[in-house]
Formats: sequence, C-alpha cells, structure tokens
Amino acid sequence: MLKLCGFATSNYHNKVKLALLEKGVAFEEVLVWPDRAPSLLQSSPLGKLPYLETEQGVVCESQVMVEYLEDAYPAVPLLPADPFAAAKVRELITFMELHLELVARELYAEAFFGGSIADDVKAKTLKLLKRNVAAFASLAKFSPYVAGAEFGLADCVALAHLPLVSMASKNVLGEDVLADVPVREYVRMMSQRPHVQTINNDRRANQALMKNR
Repeated sequence: MLKLCGFATSNYHNKVKLALLEKGVAFEEVLVWPDRAPSLLQSSPLGKLPYLETEQGVVCESQVMVEYLEDAYPAVPLLPADPFAAAKVRELITFMELHLELVARELYAEAFFGGSIADDVKAKTLKLLKRNVAAFASLAKFSPYVAGAEFGLADCVALAHLPLVSMASKNVLGEDVLADVPVREYVRMMSQRPHVQTINNDRRANQALMKNR
C-alpha cells in the first residue's frame, strides 16, 4: 500500500492527499514532521514534505507524486486524455505553484508564524503578485472548476494554494491579491465535496497537534 508521509497542515501534502482520495487509491497516511532528521533526509534529500512511499521506492516533490499517480492508477484520471488539454492543465498548475504560491511564500513568516517581513520585500512581493495574478486570471476558467467543466488535478492544486495566497496577502499587504478572481466562491463550492471535507477536518486536527509539539 502507498504511504503518504508528511503532515496535514501542509498545502503540498493536501494537494497529493486530495488526488489520492479523488482517484480512490488506497493509501496510509504517516505523520512526519519537517525536522530534517537523518531518517527524513534519507527519504527526501532536501528534507521537504510530503514524500510518497511506493513498493518500488520513495518519490518526493508533490508534482512528481501526482504525475506518478496518474500513470500508475489511470482508472480515475485527473488529467485530460488530449495532450494539448493536459498541457493547459499543467500550465495552470505551474502558474499557481511557481508564480503565485511560491511568490506569496515570502509573506508566510509574518502572515502565519508571528515573524516580520521588511517593507521592501512586501512591496516587491505585492508588485510581482499583482502581475502574476493578472496572468493567471487570463488562463483560469472557474467554469466551475479551475481548468473548465471537469474536476481535475488543477483543482487539487488550486484548493491547496489559492486560499493561502489570499490570506497571506490580505494579512501582510492589506489587500487580497485574488479578490478579483472568484476564489471565495470556488472554495465554497469545493467545500461541498466529501474528500475536501476530509482534508479540512484532518488539517484542523493536525493544527492542534502542532500547537502541542
């Protein structure tokens, strides 16, 4: 059986977890904290979480993991069969992960962990996020799902990342950079999916564990 190793507060963990749940793939969830212990580095050389234990060995990097799941468990696909349509989904994923979430990550220390960010970093991040959000908005469909009419891998990514980008920018920069994109309505719709409810409940339980570490 597959083992998803990580912690349920992580957006990248939940991206992979939602893909597993939606595809109906049996897996065990193993709690691993990001402590850079030798055992973690043996499975994930950069100490990044999550990682996926398979019968053949360990796979790290969340996008590699979900692509592996698509190849290994094709019965419930989360990518279109058409190569161009699949490429457009991957394009959206790249925009969300590299051009939105990774940029907004500069704000997380102040937004969520009690740290502080220099004003010049805030200004640079805001400028970059505004540019990148406009580009993302030109590609995303939200009709009703991110890539179009069907739920898919882009939604596993969007649900994991977009709310964090909204919260971090609002908390630190004083404005939600995604305010003009229908993220709030989208998240509300997605919250009706049973597997999303599982993700949300498990995340809240994991947050309580983190406080008691």
